[in-house]
Amino acid sequence: MKKNKLTFYIFIALILGVIVGYIYNVSVITAYNNKINAAETAIKVIDNKLVLIKDTTSVNYKDLQAQRISQAKIRKLNDGIREGKVQYFTILSDIFLRLIKMIVAPLVFTTLVVGVAKVGDIKAVGRIGGKTLLWFLSATLVSLLLGMVLVNLFEPGREMHLMLPDSHLGTEIQRTALSLKDFISHVFPKSFFESMSNNEILQIVVFALFFGVATAAIGEKGEIVVKAFDAIAHVILKITGYVMMLAPFAVFGAITAIVAKQGLGILSTYAIFIGEFYFSLIILWAAIILAGFFVLKGRVFKLVNSIKDAMLVAFGTSTSEAAYPRVLIEMERFGCSNKIVSFVLPLGYSFNLDGSMMYMTFASLFLAQAYNIHLSFAQQLVMLLTLMLTSKGIAGVPRASLVVIAGTIAMFNIPEAGLALLIGIDPLLDMGRSATNVLGNAMATAVVSKWEGELTEGNPIVIE
Repeated sequence: MKKNKLTFYIFIALILGVIVGYIYNVSVITAYNNKINAAETAIKVIDNKLVLIKDTTSVNYKDLQAQRISQAKIRKLNDGIREGKVQYFTILSDIFLRLIKMIVAPLVFTTLVVGVAKVGDIKAVGRIGGKTLLWFLSATLVSLLLGMVLVNLFEPGREMHLMLPDSHLGTEIQRTALSLKDFISHVFPKSFFESMSNNEILQIVVFALFFGVATAAIGEKGEIVVKAFDAIAHVILKITGYVMMLAPFAVFGAITAIVAKQGLGILSTYAIFIGEFYFSLIILWAAIILAGFFVLKGRVFKLVNSIKDAMLVAFGTSTSEAAYPRVLIEMERFGCSNKIVSFVLPLGYSFNLDGSMMYMTFASLFLAQAYNIHLSFAQQLVMLLTLMLTSKGIAGVPRASLVVIAGTIAMFNIPEAGLALLIGIDPLLDMGRSATNVLGNAMATAVVSKWEGELTEGNPIVIE
């Protein structure tokens, strides 16, 4: 009920943000926008003239360069004033993002340790873990690739025409590649506490896997650890609930700042972006169901039918965590063994968020398009690989995807300020991707159960 109310409050905040932003845009920001637009137009005219001048030492060339510098200063001055006028709104979303970063690391560690330790036998962990990882990596790759193809096809950010900050002017987008040394350094932690303090999620996941396996190996003594970590995980989820109470304020601040700076015209692009993203999710659903069909045959449709309520819960609350208890029950009813369910589902909440994977690619390239930053096919593949690595372990924390996106786009010189374009509409997008995450994890659990030979015709359990 509280989460349903929260979703309602977020929508109210979204509407209020549009209204307040529009009023603020008309009454305060328009004058500065006019000066910024005039300066931008003047710079484009000057740039066109500079291209035609071959002699860069001529007086005319130097005069045009001086004019360009003057117009750039005017633009920067007014942009700074505009930012100052909306900073009291943006600080609301800044606080929210910092609190989200505070939660991610401990939540990933505790939930994953509990999930791994519950399997018990180290050989079973290796065997089941290998099959699970195979499915997770395949599903992640398909989700990211599909997102990349569709966002390039739709180009939802093309009409944004956002201005790059001055620090990006005159610089080329650097190609980013991960060397073997960088990859090893990023994956394997040298200090657990350093990884926690720096929010190095993938390193935390690696340590959690070792910790979980070792906990299971010491037998009865490990049960104390499992119970303690399970309790800690529930405490952190409770903290997540407290932080989410600030979400309406963050949404209000973000959307108010966006509309105040850009005007209501920005909403038309939002409508296009949201529509194209949901259409892409439908295609992803079809791909997940088709992949499940090759393993489960006709039972895949029974599976989708059995988890539809859980998907609706995830959609309505904008978080797949809310649907977790129902999914666990439905998967056992479907015929999956408790051992498989208790291992694969928690791991899936760290490693197999198919909807979030597609969103990360979609959103990152949307921002590049919005700032008119061209990324080659090779650069997009590097971005995809980076997202595939850095996104593992983000758990089911709402809005945590924005943190991963922020870290990734910075590598490609895409301004982090562009995240303001996303946080305002993130609740709308989160509903669809949360439901998709539930479908992906349920499908993975059923497939691994089938591969392990532990999928029965179904159990008539009635636990609610």
